[in-house]
Amino acid sequence: MGSGVAQNDRERCSRIEFTVVLPTYNERANVAQMVERLRIALSGISWEAIFVDDNSPDGTAEAVRAIGGSDLRVRCIRRVHRRGRASACLEGILAAQGPFVASMDADLQHDEGILPEMLRLLRTGAADVVVGTRYVEGGSTEGLPGIRLTMSRAAGSLARAVLGIEITDPTSGYFSTRREIVDVLAPELAVDGFNMLLDVVSTKHMPLKVAEIAYRFRARQHGESKLDTRIALDFVALILSRLTSNLLPQRFLLFCIVGITGIFVHIVVLLMLKTAGTHFSIAQSVAAISAIASNFWLNNVFTYRDQVLRGADALRGFALFVIICAFGYISNISVANWIFSANPTWWLAGACGAVISAVWNYSVSAAIVWRR
Repeated sequence: MGSGVAQNDRERCSRIEFTVVLPTYNERANVAQMVERLRIALSGISWEAIFVDDNSPDGTAEAVRAIGGSDLRVRCIRRVHRRGRASACLEGILAAQGPFVASMDADLQHDEGILPEMLRLLRTGAADVVVGTRYVEGGSTEGLPGIRLTMSRAAGSLARAVLGIEITDPTSGYFSTRREIVDVLAPELAVDGFNMLLDVVSTKHMPLKVAEIAYRFRARQHGESKLDTRIALDFVALILSRLTSNLLPQRFLLFCIVGITGIFVHIVVLLMLKTAGTHFSIAQSVAAISAIASNFWLNNVFTYRDQVLRGADALRGFALFVIICAFGYISNISVANWIFSANPTWWLAGACGAVISAVWNYSVSAAIVWRR
């Protein structure tokens, strides 16, 4: 009897056609309702749901496993020491049984009712990627508060202008595709950040037919939105990374953006101290330390938020970061002087020194300060 049941379970799993991947963090209150909605929407379709949970402290993984104990279509991948929606989507899709996959949020804001139509378009070959969009006729942004709506529209406009993509909602976290497409693209997809869709549709290695389906973006019922300033910066870094065909990693570009803000901090502090009559050498030293402290804090909060340092680790990390930046400064000056002696073009020498310093600071900080 037991072996017969196990055999039936294996046969049922082997026939799965459609996999729904749901990245989660603190979504325990939504899990049961999300699964029930999938059961209704996907009635008559062989499906599975993979919740990819970033070690939620509220017990999201346990809630998923409890349901999976009686429904083999529901699985959980619990990730420890890893964060980020894009990487969660990728891991879930690569673990999918079905040849067709969808990625959506578990916060009940995405309309699961369009999943069957997404699957139909993929089955028939009418599309390689199907995007759920809020910005065409029939769609709605009613679940987006003002600031999030502004950020979403601005990010979408930037993506279309810079990357030349045609879709109306490139920031959408709701899309479906064939698993084999992701299997091929996986090595070149960015794993840092929030948005996987933009990375897929902007690939130059594989021409993809993209279709869009309108849906109503519902109001959140439980939990908190994950869309904030950090996500916006991730999106900008992703666009810049795609412009270089991912030659420059997304995290490195975030590190450089933070570095630019450090220049601003340095100038402002230096100006304030000089205005107050402080000796230049003292003002310059304080300004330099202020810029380094600002860079460390911003990198800890934004660039390495999945490995954020706290307490004693943060103090230790800051001390190491100061030492690393000091060596970076020395390498900057040395390289710039060497290039200038061979080719007295000041901007070229300065740019080369800055690049060497940025690469040094990023590489060594990643290996020592924010090592996993």
